Amino acid sequence: MAKLHDFASSIIWTGNRGEGTRAYKAYDRTWDIALPGKDIIHCSNDPLLGGDPAKMNPEDLLISALSACHMLWYLHLASNAGIVVTGYRDDPIGHGETLPNGAGRFLAAVLRPKISVQEGADLGLAGELHHKVHDFCFIARSVNFPVSYEPTFNVVAR
Repeated sequence: MAKLHDFASSIIWTGNRGEGTRAYKAYDRTWDIALPGKDIIHCSNDPLLGGDPAKMNPEDLLISALSACHMLWYLHLASNAGIVVTGYRDDPIGHGETLPNGAGRFLAAVLRPKISVQEGADLGLAGELHHKVHDFCFIARSVNFPVSYEPTFNVVAR
């Protein structure tokens, strides 16, 4: 039987320059993700929509969450399969579109992990595990766009 979970967050708008939303250009598209006991994440809108390019935006957060969830499940499955992973870095990319009215969406995502494994690892199995992750990853199972994988492996001596 499935267990139900709640995931909570706290989003605090920080973009009021003193007049609120009196005019469209009178406020900043900035906010904080602030949860008790965790570091605050300062965020902004996508730079294409006037946001601060130095801050995380919702699209950055979505693709990062997808990649992190995949990584954590991959490490779990690799451990179970006897594949010793010693390093993992992903540089995922999300492909999106914006309609003339400003509405946007992700069309697809490509995860491109660079994984270091100890010599002797079955690289075929190591590659196949990426496709098994999608059966478990909470985020991947929740998005409505295709996610593909382009892993590369670096074999390191024991």
